[in-house]
Amino acid sequence: MMKKPTKVLLGLATLWPFFYLILFFVVIFSTVVFMPGSGEPGPPPLIALILPLHLFTMLAVMALMVFYIVNVFRNDRVDKDKKALWAVVLFMGNMIAMPIYWYLYIWREPPAADPAATVSAAKA
Repeated sequence: MMKKPTKVLLGLATLWPFFYLILFFVVIFSTVVFMPGSGEPGPPPLIALILPLHLFTMLAVMALMVFYIVNVFRNDRVDKDKKALWAVVLFMGNMIAMPIYWYLYIWREPPAADPAATVSAAKA
């Protein structure tokens, strides 16, 4: 079980690709619309700055995908008959599916066992 600060950091890392996508489109759009052709060789300065961030984000998405797919099969809270489905959903719809999986199976605490049910089950 993860501690709360680790869950928050994982959640931020999980949301990063979505926010980066918005940033990427804003940078590309502004480069195309607002930057006149300067005649200098090479990419525009904004593109040169976003390239390392783009590569980092691609690596982060791959690492997150591996983490989440491994977590699906190790997490006891995921129903056994849904593990393969979650793995496929995380692989195919990673940027949308990862935050949903994070919220359902990592952020939310498992339901506490009802003490009365535990006692009655122990007596039986």
